[in-house]
Amino acid sequence: MNDNLRAALLMIAAMAGLSAEDLFIKMLLDRVPMGEILLILGTGGTLAMFVVARIRGDRLLDPLMLSRPVLIRNGAEMAAQVLGFTALALLPLSLVTSIGQAAPIVTTLGAALFLGEVVGWRRWSAIFVGLIGVLMILRPGSEAFQPAMILSALAVCCIAARDLATRRAPRELGTMPLNFWGYATTIPSGLLMLIFGGQAPVWPEPMDQVILAAAVVMGVSFYFILTLALRMGESSVVVPLRYTRLVFVLILAALVLGERPSAMMLAGAALVTLSGLYTLLREARLKRRRRQRPSPEPMPPL
Repeated sequence: MNDNLRAALLMIAAMAGLSAEDLFIKMLLDRVPMGEILLILGTGGTLAMFVVARIRGDRLLDPLMLSRPVLIRNGAEMAAQVLGFTALALLPLSLVTSIGQAAPIVTTLGAALFLGEVVGWRRWSAIFVGLIGVLMILRPGSEAFQPAMILSALAVCCIAARDLATRRAPRELGTMPLNFWGYATTIPSGLLMLIFGGQAPVWPEPMDQVILAAAVVMGVSFYFILTLALRMGESSVVVPLRYTRLVFVLILAALVLGERPSAMMLAGAALVTLSGLYTLLREARLKRRRRQRPSPEPMPPL
């Protein structure tokens, strides 16, 4: 078994595990305040990542963490968490996940508009098709439209802003410090939701405690499996498999929560997924071409 195949299997396993975590969170939102869930998940995940960082010898306190791109990244992460959790509490899990599949498309659009990245007609076409898919999911003006869908769409924009800021983060910063502080933003996000959300903390029932613990363990474990997959395999092979998360969520939401997405929503999700896949594959191909392009020969001395 080669590295790409191992990485592909790990990525699929990570998407299955993270989909189960989404399901657990959705199941808890009716009985446990959103802020409390976010606070518990953030505290458990941050502690786990701190332990791993200390074992690896990574430096977590670095003045570069106060650089503008990193601060923007962490702020966008916090906003995405608050918006995403609120949308998840108000909307079906399958709907929130379908809207979330637009993140790579919005990221490419943002790179073209704000970072000056050159986007060819193929990717512009994929962005256009993907946005049509988003409109098919949202269906503004129809009876199926719910105002909370706007929160989910805004969360996608914040995720795209986070990814764009990550591209501009100082190269001297390693992946682990960035991820640690990104994960740590979950703690103040949860506190803010508790303070301003109008919900008092509760002591979860024994079964809810088990579900919470499972969500923390699965979230951290499969996050590291996801990281391992990205490091082991080629991006063009591994990254598109992120879209298997939608398949797992649709199955789990139907079996456990009884959700039945409409044909229009499924068609829109398919358009978003296909356009996102093409965008990712096209970007990976362009990066490979740039790496293979021979560097210009130095000028001969005068």
